[in-house]
Amino acid sequence: METEQTPLENRSILEEIPIINLPPVELSCKSEYAILALLELASQYQNGEPLQIRQIAAQQNIPDRYLEQLLATLRRGGILRSQRGSKGGYLLAREPWKISIYEVLICLEGFDVRTSEEEVKPKTPDSSVIEEVWQEARQAANVVLKNYTLADLCEKRDARKQLDIMYYI
Repeated sequence: METEQTPLENRSILEEIPIINLPPVELSCKSEYAILALLELASQYQNGEPLQIRQIAAQQNIPDRYLEQLLATLRRGGILRSQRGSKGGYLLAREPWKISIYEVLICLEGFDVRTSEEEVKPKTPDSSVIEEVWQEARQAANVVLKNYTLADLCEKRDARKQLDIMYYI
């Protein structure tokens, strides 16, 4: 007689299931473009020269007008600073290792605020359990995003570029 395995005993099966994009950790196009722009700015951080919108847009293949709006939001959020004039453009407001990906996403996407109506709605034990698991997944994603900085992403990108170069040799 076979006994049914619990989810924890059944981990080997779970490890084979492909990862899917769940809503709490999905990256919007807006956030992806902003992070790409910030990576470009982080790469140029050491030289202290501002980058113009058209330079970033061309390097990362982002529409100029859209990038302009994103950079303005990041500037208002304290992640970027702008410099006016013929040699003007955008610079990171802080060192790349002091700007977390979580901070960028909060600046762009805002906080996940629950309405009081949702909190008042009575929950069944089933829906409460589902909500708890979903909240745990969100918290885990937030921990990862808080631990990665722009500098970390630059290092990962540079390492990947090195691997690509080695592959072609």
